Amino acid sequence: MQKSTAERAAPVPRVAVVVYILKGKSVLMGRRLSSAGDSSHFTFALPGGHLEFGEEFEECAVREVKEETGLDIEKTEFLTVTNVPFLNDPKPSHYVTISMRAVLSDPSQVPENLEPNKCSGWDWYDWDHLPNPLFWPMKKMIRSGFNPFPV
Repeated sequence: MQKSTAERAAPVPRVAVVVYILKGKSVLMGRRLSSAGDSSHFTFALPGGHLEFGEEFEECAVREVKEETGLDIEKTEFLTVTNVPFLNDPKPSHYVTISMRAVLSDPSQVPENLEPNKCSGWDWYDWDHLPNPLFWPMKKMIRSGFNPFPV
């Protein structure tokens, strides 16, 4: 029996990897444009993206950071995972997000904005003075006491 269009188009959870790139007491964040590319609607978020089939978390972290910022990272390690449904969005989605920590391979590297249609730029922000508005899942994690820096 063939499935209906609605059954085939049923939404499924996606897996994303985000990377806390640490430099001193700062973290790299980008001013992410809304999904519609509207520059008046943005949030500050980490570099990251979708996990590809067969890819390790570390590989995804390195690839996504390079694609978005041009930076080379190392000492990539797993921090935590979140399960976030975006049920009230115009296009509902559900993400399982793997959070990784890393440092720059060469501390003198400068981030480039390699996806200007998705982000208006990258900068370093002191962890105790993060910019606003933060991407709401990240804001929720921080409010719960999450800290990406080694103890």
